Amino acid sequence: MRKIVLVSGGVAVAAAVLMLAGKPVPAQQDFSKVQIKTIAVRGGVSMLMGAGGNIGIMAGADGVFMIDDQFAPLTPKIIAAIKKISSQPIRFLLNTHWHFDHTGGNTNIGKLGTVIVAHENVRKLMSKNQFLKAFNAKIPAAPKVALPVITFTTSTTFHLNDETISIRYVPPAHTNGDSFVHFKNANVIHAGDTFFNGFYPFIDTQYGGSIDGMINAAGIILGLADAGTKIIPGHGPLSDKAGLAAFRAMLIEARDSIKMSMQGGKTADQVAAADPLKALNPKWGNGFLKPDRFVKIVYGGMKR
Repeated sequence: MRKIVLVSGGVAVAAAVLMLAGKPVPAQQDFSKVQIKTIAVRGGVSMLMGAGGNIGIMAGADGVFMIDDQFAPLTPKIIAAIKKISSQPIRFLLNTHWHFDHTGGNTNIGKLGTVIVAHENVRKLMSKNQFLKAFNAKIPAAPKVALPVITFTTSTTFHLNDETISIRYVPPAHTNGDSFVHFKNANVIHAGDTFFNGFYPFIDTQYGGSIDGMINAAGIILGLADAGTKIIPGHGPLSDKAGLAAFRAMLIEARDSIKMSMQGGKTADQVAAADPLKALNPKWGNGFLKPDRFVKIVYGGMKR
């Protein structure tokens, strides 16, 4: 288990939270109180919600294909939830990106003999000590057992449980190593953190993310979806094409409004104080990131 060290200091510490079903949870969260909720999606695909990123499970006679794994203390509960779905072993684990609320259980899952898969940038970032400025958090390099042993650059495909599982990298969006998973027969997509359903997303501009990249990623996924597609977001409730389209439209409006407010060389504080997202806030401003924080992240990404 990797120990995430939060460094004291101002706004960053206020933002240094874990996420529970899309809501802020103090870093001192007692994981013993977290319950894992299982949602049957379609065609052997299920979604698990607990603390951190939403987990995807595809189960069948050939074994279990898992997407992300939240935090190490939750592994026993997550495995218990998976066993209620299937008695087969977890054969593969796909990490949609490197953040600790999606890879925190890698050590435990890796010790089961599960093959961990991710984009090559995920392995690069997890292999070294990192300092995530937005959360003021020191993140030590992952042990060998927690690292992806199979990496890809653009895409890869698994053929498991009579399902074609297409994994595709998208150009920098939430981070520089995002991928999404398309269960083609089931018509289900796990979007990872390129999609936060119902609230403003965290965009890791330090590690390559940008609001334009998020908009592009949503467009790519929308191009593969139809009206019947179920879409599992990185955070928030199960969604569909219409939900992702609404998220993308919000991002476009937010980007344009913030860009307009930046005119004249205004500082991040000045732009945030102008409340450029006031038309969006009633619907999107009640989640993990408050509007002023989201504005400053987008501002910083544009400056970068």
